[in-house]
Amino acid sequence: MDESKHNNVHGSNQNLSITEPAREKVHYSNKLRTYTGTHHKRPHVQLRNRSLDDRVIHNNSYGLQEDLSDDEGSHLVSQKIEGIGLAANGSDDSNESPLPEFEGSGGGVGSFKVPARAPLHPARPTYLELRPHPLKETQVGKFLRTIACTETQLWAGQESGVRVWNFSDQYEPGMGIGGRARRGDEDAAPFYESVETSPTLCLMVDYGNELIWSGHKDGKIRSWRMDRANSDDSPFKEGLSWQAHRGPVLSLEISSYGDIWSGFEGGIIKVWPREAVQKSLSLLPEETYLASLLVEKSFVNLRSQVTVNGACNISSSDVKCLLSDHGRAKVWASGSLSFSLWDARTRELLKVYNVDGQIENGVDMPSVPEQAVEDESNIKAVSKSKKEKSQVVEDESNIKSVSKSKKEKSVEDESNVKSVSKSKKEKPVEDESNVKYVSKSKKEKSVEDESNVKSVSKSKKEKSVEDESNVKIVAKSKKEKSQGGNFFQRSCNAILGAAGAVRRVATKGSGAFAEDSRKTEALVLASDGMIWSGCSNGLLVQWDGNGNRLQDFHHHPCAILSLCAHGSLIWVGYVSGMVQVLDLEGNLLADWVAHNGPVIKMSVGGDYVFSLANHGGIRGWTLATPGPIDNILLSERAEKRYLYTRQENFRILVGTWNVGEGKASQEALETWLGSAILDVAIVVIGLQEVEMGAGFLAMSAAKETVGLEGTSSGQWWQDAIGKTLDEGSTFERVGSRQLAGLLIAIWVRKTLRAHVGDLDVAAVACGLGRAIGNKGGVGLRLRVFDRIMCFVNCHFAAHLEAVKRRNADFDHIYRTMAFTRSSNLLNDAAAGVSSAAQMLRGTDAAAINPPDEGKPDLAEADMVIFCGDLNYRLFGISYDEARDFVSQRCFEWLREKDQLRAEMKAGKVFQGMREAIIRFPPTYKFEKGKPGLGGYDSGEKKRIPAWCDRVLYRDSRSAPSMECSLECPVAASILQYDACMEVTDSDHKPVRCKFNIEVSRVDRSVRRQEFGKIFQYNGKIRSLLEELRYIPEVAVSTSQIFLKNQETFSLIITNRSRQDSVFFQITCQDQSAINKDEQTSDYHPRGSFCFPRWLEVTPASGMIKSGQDTEILVRQEELCNSEDTADVSKWSEDTREEEVILMINMKASRSMEVRTHQVHLRCSFSANAGFMLSRNSSSRNEGSSHHRSNSTRRNEGSSHHRSNGSRRNEGSSLRSVFQQESASDMKKYE
Repeated sequence: MDESKHNNVHGSNQNLSITEPAREKVHYSNKLRTYTGTHHKRPHVQLRNRSLDDRVIHNNSYGLQEDLSDDEGSHLVSQKIEGIGLAANGSDDSNESPLPEFEGSGGGVGSFKVPARAPLHPARPTYLELRPHPLKETQVGKFLRTIACTETQLWAGQESGVRVWNFSDQYEPGMGIGGRARRGDEDAAPFYESVETSPTLCLMVDYGNELIWSGHKDGKIRSWRMDRANSDDSPFKEGLSWQAHRGPVLSLEISSYGDIWSGFEGGIIKVWPREAVQKSLSLLPEETYLASLLVEKSFVNLRSQVTVNGACNISSSDVKCLLSDHGRAKVWASGSLSFSLWDARTRELLKVYNVDGQIENGVDMPSVPEQAVEDESNIKAVSKSKKEKSQVVEDESNIKSVSKSKKEKSVEDESNVKSVSKSKKEKPVEDESNVKYVSKSKKEKSVEDESNVKSVSKSKKEKSVEDESNVKIVAKSKKEKSQGGNFFQRSCNAILGAAGAVRRVATKGSGAFAEDSRKTEALVLASDGMIWSGCSNGLLVQWDGNGNRLQDFHHHPCAILSLCAHGSLIWVGYVSGMVQVLDLEGNLLADWVAHNGPVIKMSVGGDYVFSLANHGGIRGWTLATPGPIDNILLSERAEKRYLYTRQENFRILVGTWNVGEGKASQEALETWLGSAILDVAIVVIGLQEVEMGAGFLAMSAAKETVGLEGTSSGQWWQDAIGKTLDEGSTFERVGSRQLAGLLIAIWVRKTLRAHVGDLDVAAVACGLGRAIGNKGGVGLRLRVFDRIMCFVNCHFAAHLEAVKRRNADFDHIYRTMAFTRSSNLLNDAAAGVSSAAQMLRGTDAAAINPPDEGKPDLAEADMVIFCGDLNYRLFGISYDEARDFVSQRCFEWLREKDQLRAEMKAGKVFQGMREAIIRFPPTYKFEKGKPGLGGYDSGEKKRIPAWCDRVLYRDSRSAPSMECSLECPVAASILQYDACMEVTDSDHKPVRCKFNIEVSRVDRSVRRQEFGKIFQYNGKIRSLLEELRYIPEVAVSTSQIFLKNQETFSLIITNRSRQDSVFFQITCQDQSAINKDEQTSDYHPRGSFCFPRWLEVTPASGMIKSGQDTEILVRQEELCNSEDTADVSKWSEDTREEEVILMINMKASRSMEVRTHQVHLRCSFSANAGFMLSRNSSSRNEGSSHHRSNSTRRNEGSSHHRSNGSRRNEGSSLRSVFQQESASDMKKYE
């Protein structure tokens, strides 16, 4: 043999004996050791001078390779790894030492390169981790969906209410396991939760009333006092709340005049007047019901206001975003592909335009394919022709009358009703969430999908595929039909036909993506007065205050989900987890991967910009980012990493078995797993051929298209294995994935369960047409001690000569396996997650927005373990020769003939992965029920024995000498690798492999504490922050303004700095009436520091560049509501003046510090105008809202507006009005 084939074995223990030390007996049975090579004890036998195993690695306690002699086999020495070998009872199994391993070539490059890890990401600014990434399983019913910040708090909306963090506690340690926090929040900073409510979809800060307003899925708007978050551990309760809508509240905003605007489904926008809200807040706690009823009846439906004769000027798409342009007193409302611009003072519609900036003059009318949009009463009549007949369709919240022709039918869905004309040959198809009508010819049938209904054109020889009932009918040609006796041919035709039909159905959905990619996902008002919108195609669009599109930018290909602005910077959050920082001109200043999931919301509070990921993690980025503070924080925290680094050690058992469509006995499962699980924390089982057959495979392919998987046989195997593992008491089943006959499942010991989760699943078919699952792979991905581990169960192409096909199967699985959330977890759509974020969870997630372009999911994992029936055979050897070598246990000769080892050595498959040296007999092929080595196939084919069933892995080590650390977070070694030869339930033998795993992790709670110490007490950082808090000096032209007869005053603000810009915002602090004696009446607070309706300030916010000034126009408008005065009914000719205080708040670019200038404003009004106002205010309160259908208004409670004038009185007068309501009328609003 050529010398180049000598063993290349390295290590550090060259002077140790080369004789294998005698091993002590372990808890494994003698019977197992008889049939396996791992624990087989025999005297030393001199072997050949040259071994046949290349690239053999031997692990010691430091993960180093060992230099041994050329004699491989039993002459291997390895030191014991500390911390392993501890059985469940705590005994030390000192006999278990790491096994020597073989490493494949080709690793370390491209997709097979070990992912780089570091204690601190060099390309990411150092951040405050307010809430570490929680495991998904711990957040069911508690997922965070939105955040909003005040000056001292961060509020988060979750699926069961709200929670709040005080910034004074943001650096405090977590409450730990067993503390006040539930599982998943052990390391989060201390927080407080509300009582349980319906899922919170949006939040809004009301500084004037010191409230947080929340919109919920049940249609309610709730208020929460900012001072309720205290040291009391009991959940805090809501304040004022009312039923705003019967569907979810999608968006909330406070206008510059204090009105609460809310957006709903179907393009409905409601305004809740400030006056009603203020009066309700002033009522006593025992008058909660009256307060809620007052606000509930006061709304103005803007959609109804602009709807005339059934034609509406605004879109019927859901109002996902509302934005108050405080500087111009306007409100933006965003649907999917259009905007509407409103006057905040008069609530009049100013403009409707699409995402391209084009004005839409056409009206939005209920058409044939669309659902009619209605008000809360939801009763509309639609005219019908003589040939039309009506039918009323009622769902949970809508009652609609829809015109139909004689040939039309009605279709009722849970939330949508659509009517579409059909011909005599058409029939309706109903889906769970969508209803579509598909035109077909006489020879065509319908195709029903669980989430999509598509029409598929077929020829005369084709028929339809119906998924939900799992019936597959495949068209055949006349020639194929004549071959009815050929079962194999029929099976192939059926499978190929099903695969083609499934593929055609699946590709139909791609057409809608182009339209979806233009959807508006976020809106933000920049400090210079410009409005920015983010789209699902990654486009960032800049608009002026009048709705004119100025320019657009495209800095990242993924969807934008969130926007935030502060000072001179704009922050952008993407679905890929990327965060970008732009200047006000749209130039990219910095970007980094902020989270490993979509960034769904951002908000400014304290000294940070906080970002919320869809998994619930919250991180704070300093307002000084990007800047020199980032480098200081990075170096300082790196020096203290030893304080928060922790080492963990546990064991994983991986088992693989081709069960040949059979079911094993409990005795076989006990033999395979029983003794091996005593000291392991995680058990992963991969099975092949759980169920096969042409019909089953075709059905399975169609089910995969609609996201259905699993069979009764697969469930039986999971239950049987669970029984062996003592599931429920000792182990907990975490998840599974099945693709046709492939099944993988994972169990975790309960003592480790708190640190394991975030389960994702994947499946890749490698069968006929890459669509059938008779061959392929199924995978599980989960986090263990915050490290990503992937387990893949494979079944490759069969037959001795199919080596290239097997290599191709591996490559296809490795590169295309994309993990998605397991179907058994809560659907995010129920909690209002962005459609772009949900898009990632589909089957094409990797193709739409890959986390790292060109890099597969498996390449990003810290550890990957492959197992399964890989079907690699022994080559260049006869059946008899193989049997002889097996009987003599000369496995080293057989390993030389192993196809897998040869291909790995050549770098053609499993590049850079490792496998323990095989010391057990080939596991294929056996005759069922025949024990011992004599059970090898002795039939007509006499298949050559082969090691088809294998286990291979890759950890975080780029070199075997690397120790486990934060740079190399997962280091593994193999302690046991054998086959259970006495199990005879299949033609394959079950194989098991036990790993010892070392994990280096971060204590998030301690790291947050250390970050706080650095940020608060580091001298350099404090000095830099002080510089950033500097506010340029400004001059205000006057501190007193007097207006009368609708005059306009020009207020000048000058920035005296020669190098820094300054940002201003004007609010109104309070309002009071002035009598003839210059005495002030009672103080009237302005909700949310809003302006009275008789005052217009333009612009009320903006940026003043260095050395420049800006002109603020302060105009007195005509009184339009008696609530804008202080007791108008008591006015006389001598008491006609109102006084307010204008607060001019100045801010720097990167600080939350504020400097305030006060301007006293006094306005004089005509007494006659005030007298007329007091008489007509009730009718003028709703303005043009009375244009719309009277029937709708009456059902919404417009009849109560007749007594609005009396309701505006405080105390007993308000209560007396409600007492006059009829009992039946009151019951309607309960």
